[in-house]
Amino acid sequence: MKKIVMTCAVLLVGVMLQGCSPEVGSEAWCTDMKEKPKGDWTANEAADFAKSCLLK
Repeated sequence: MKKIVMTCAVLLVGVMLQGCSPEVGSEAWCTDMKEKPKGDWTANEAADFAKSCLLK
């Protein structure tokens, strides 16, 4: 029972942390992406970065 409660707590914290990331296209998001290694970007992130940060 204790393992189930701990697993649920960890999952809940993970979901809550997802809500803390900056909105795609915001200045904070652009700054975060500039600091993130280019090899770690997804294709969607690269496209969003180009539209939101470079062509702005």
